[in-house]
Amino acid sequence: MGKEKLLLIGNGMAGVNAIEHLKKLAPDKYDITIFGAEPYPNYNRIMLSYVLAGDTKQEEIYINDYDWYEKNGIRLYTGQRVSSIDPAAKTVTSDGAAGPMTTSYDKLVIATGSNAFVIPIPGSQLPGVIAYRTIRDTELMREAAKKYKKAVVIGGGLLGLEAARGLLNLGMQVEVVHIGDCLMERQLDKTASKLLQTSLEQQGMKFLMEKSSAEILGKERATGLKFADGTWTEADLIVMAVGIRPNVSLAKEAGLDVVQGITVNDWLETSAPDVYAVGECAQHRGVAYGLVAPLYEQGAVLAKRLAGVDGAPYEGSVVYTKLKVSGVDVFSGGQFIEDAETKAIRVHDDWSGIYKKVLVKGSKIVGAVLFGDTSESTRLMQLIKSQADITKMEITKLLQESGAEGGGGGGTEGMVAAMADDAVVCGCNGVSKGTICSAIRECGLTTVEGVKDATTASRSCGGCKPLVAALLKTTLGDEFDAAASAKASICGCTTLSREEVVAGIKEKGLTHVREVMHVLGWKEPEGCSKCRPAVNYYLSMINPSTYKDDRTSRFVNERMHANIQKDGTYSVVPRMYGGVTTPSELKKIAEVAEKYNVPTVKLTGGQRIDLLGVKKEDLVPMWTDLDMPSGYAYGKALRTVKTCVGADFCRFGTADSMGMGIALEKKFERLNTPAKVKMAVSGCPRNCAESGIKDMGIVAIDGGWELYAGGNGGVKVRAGDLLATVKTEQDVMEYIAAYLQYYRETGNYGERTSEWIVRVGLDHVRGVVEDADRRRELCERMDEALAATKDPWKEAVETAAIRKDLYEVIETAK
Repeated sequence: MGKEKLLLIGNGMAGVNAIEHLKKLAPDKYDITIFGAEPYPNYNRIMLSYVLAGDTKQEEIYINDYDWYEKNGIRLYTGQRVSSIDPAAKTVTSDGAAGPMTTSYDKLVIATGSNAFVIPIPGSQLPGVIAYRTIRDTELMREAAKKYKKAVVIGGGLLGLEAARGLLNLGMQVEVVHIGDCLMERQLDKTASKLLQTSLEQQGMKFLMEKSSAEILGKERATGLKFADGTWTEADLIVMAVGIRPNVSLAKEAGLDVVQGITVNDWLETSAPDVYAVGECAQHRGVAYGLVAPLYEQGAVLAKRLAGVDGAPYEGSVVYTKLKVSGVDVFSGGQFIEDAETKAIRVHDDWSGIYKKVLVKGSKIVGAVLFGDTSESTRLMQLIKSQADITKMEITKLLQESGAEGGGGGGTEGMVAAMADDAVVCGCNGVSKGTICSAIRECGLTTVEGVKDATTASRSCGGCKPLVAALLKTTLGDEFDAAASAKASICGCTTLSREEVVAGIKEKGLTHVREVMHVLGWKEPEGCSKCRPAVNYYLSMINPSTYKDDRTSRFVNERMHANIQKDGTYSVVPRMYGGVTTPSELKKIAEVAEKYNVPTVKLTGGQRIDLLGVKKEDLVPMWTDLDMPSGYAYGKALRTVKTCVGADFCRFGTADSMGMGIALEKKFERLNTPAKVKMAVSGCPRNCAESGIKDMGIVAIDGGWELYAGGNGGVKVRAGDLLATVKTEQDVMEYIAAYLQYYRETGNYGERTSEWIVRVGLDHVRGVVEDADRRRELCERMDEALAATKDPWKEAVETAAIRKDLYEVIETAK
């Protein structure tokens, strides 16, 4: 007897999650086909805000890559939209990337999700007006941010605020328009809402409250938004984030029962035989859920039904949500507004900006709102879901840290022990207790980091880390080592921390990446993309004069010494010391750009010229013709030293900023560092070179220089801290050499100085560089590291093996 044909419409989180469960329960029962309208593998939609904000790359939100489908024998059609369902004939018709198709099924699952709601006001179809729902929407917003200045986000709910924060990160001015007088009024009470608004205003977000959108202004593109009260505001980009609607058109046309969503019973069955619906498109007991946890709970029930495994029916979900905005911690779960039957336990700490409220009905917690500190969210949510009796708990300790005595009637361990295996621990990524416990046992995991790498639990907001730690403790029993678990290993391939890896290399005299992994007992002998580059860096940092760089352990841009672009071409950035150039240098760059048909020549923010769109085979010949050093636009190294014109030209300049910038860049170019490093030199405190937001900012003052450390102008903006004030240019060189070398020796691979200085402490770093003996020792080690550097472009030009292996240059006899 052949396998039954199971067909899934929708390649999103809900449907594929059900398939994941099904493959574990009955791996060979079905021949599975999935149709997805979007041209991507299954991805985590709730992490789009991280992609928009620039905190995460698109590929990093893929839940299952293409290999997963292939390994599990699942036939996936992406970019293929289903146009109709025939329940009588048991077929679906589709069209798209694979062409027109009619496919039969024995069982059909509809998981078409929902569509973003677009307010039907005049002008809503204009270019410059978009919804926020998909990867494509995110791409459009990022592209718009490159061209335009001001965005208006309609909707002060969860999605609208996350979109607004992302657009702020992209450098846009952002106004949020909200029809109500409270933000996130479906999740927060007025106190939490006002705290949230104040916090977001401090981040630069502006709000237009109690405004009803009436018309989008503009002829060829949106230029503004007019309100019902006659007022208006300008806008280059308008993002509608006002809600979603279940995508039910296919089900309706097929004759299935539909109200708001597709009507399903407690087994996720629709009104048609052998047709199921799950996720945002489904309506269960009158509710269509729009959050991730319910759809995962539905998926688990559906999988058991399809597998023929006994299980409890789906009886609805208690919803909860978290705002994914950096610097603002907000959680809401269950009932959040008091009524006559509830009593509230509140903590409102104005000094720390923390607000917590737990609602109790009878002997049970029915809801919670947390602002400023959401570390208790997962534990409280479990108490709400489990309907735990709290009469024996010490009420004042309900809001204490996880695991605190009395905080949860037996602590967090007791709570996780009582959870069902299919209970979702990580709501962001839909990871259940059973999945985590299985991974701990089967993969020999002993740390939270290991669980994160193996299962993705706690990979997003991190709110479930206490639960993951508790699961490690309850699963491992006496073998659990709390200290080891709390330790952050460099990746899931090893339990060793950065400090232990560095110590192991030094103590055992290790000299190769594979040797490190073998001698130090890596669980994965080949390592991964996280640990291999890190180990390669630590080896070069420890043995700068003898270590031979392992190119295969570098990311592609660093390996190729050019940035690969999305179309497969490369960008080439020659070094331009201190942002200063000459007419002959400019002429040479222009001639080379013409010779190699470079389609785009761009000035960068770091005072350099970027040649974009270079073919791989042209890289080495181009470098030969340029005969200039690499600008290291790709490397974890010194990128640029930005300068103002300084005392030579500026009326306010007090020092030679250009000369200082050139000297710094020539000294530290090509230096390997844990993450990229940028500097700037300003000739006076007017600070035209933006020295305050660089890894190292140098500002000339009367009689000396101020050195600012740990600044960052990227996604997480941070003003640098005053590290030292020195008198001479020689002092500047020494202090910066010592500072950078100490960063090299103590920074985690991938850790920017803005993060490092917070972790290590400004006072500590200041103490190190101000100690004359330690400064001298660090400078000596810096000189040793610099002496071993070579320009990679010149090396490629002069070395046939590199040209052949990396750039596929075919040498011909002359």
